[in-house]
Amino acid sequence: MSAKLRNIGPKSAAWLRQVGLRTAEDLAASGAVGAFVKVRRAGFKPSLNLLYSLEGALQDCHWQELPEARRTALVAEYEAIIADNPLKKAPPASGPVYERTVVSDDDGDDASFASEDDERG
Repeated sequence: MSAKLRNIGPKSAAWLRQVGLRTAEDLAASGAVGAFVKVRRAGFKPSLNLLYSLEGALQDCHWQELPEARRTALVAEYEAIIADNPLKKAPPASGPVYERTVVSDDDGDDASFASEDDERG
């Protein structure tokens, strides 16, 4: 976030930047729940306190001042979005790893790579 928003600390601000929310206007356009969903879908694991903090930032109040009914409504809205389009698990960091060895013919002219599967034949 370019401008310091109430309730938004450095870690939360970094998460928001990484999902493309860089200004107070970006946050307002996305809404607290939309921003929270973007952060979750990016693979971060924020607690519901982030959701409340985002709403507090939009309402210009401390997140703990949000009425319980508003907190409940925010969680219900988030759960409805997730029910319609569940969060997907992140893909593995990399694909399977295969050991490769160099196989050359007797005269040493041609060298090629062979996998374990090739050697098992």
